[in-house]
Amino acid sequence: MRLSKHEFDRVVQRAIRRIPKEIRRHLDNMVISVRERPSPELLQVMGLPPDYPLLGVYQGSSLMERSPTYPPLYPDTILIFQEPLEEMCWTLEELEEEVEITVVHEVAHFLGITEERLIELGYE
Repeated sequence: MRLSKHEFDRVVQRAIRRIPKEIRRHLDNMVISVRERPSPELLQVMGLPPDYPLLGVYQGSSLMERSPTYPPLYPDTILIFQEPLEEMCWTLEELEEEVEITVVHEVAHFLGITEERLIELGYE
């Protein structure tokens, strides 16, 4: 599957609307950016092999790391990687679901949500 950037952005928007309000409300002060693929440098910094199909990544300070006296210098960002997501999906519906799962997992890194709670919410 290969979409234009504009079509993929629409899939991301629909996927975000599907996220439960309990999680989605935390996206208000977060930047969500779509990139074609993760850079080799990012994969290296994360300790991943150069061909690893990374779907998304959270960049920022989690709530657990924050201090009221030292706020973060930059906005929190979720990067969504279009090509790896497209490569693993056969339909638009499947792609939308995978983007939703990816965004939720990245928000979970920000919030400190456990894997068990994500499974309870249906995000495995």
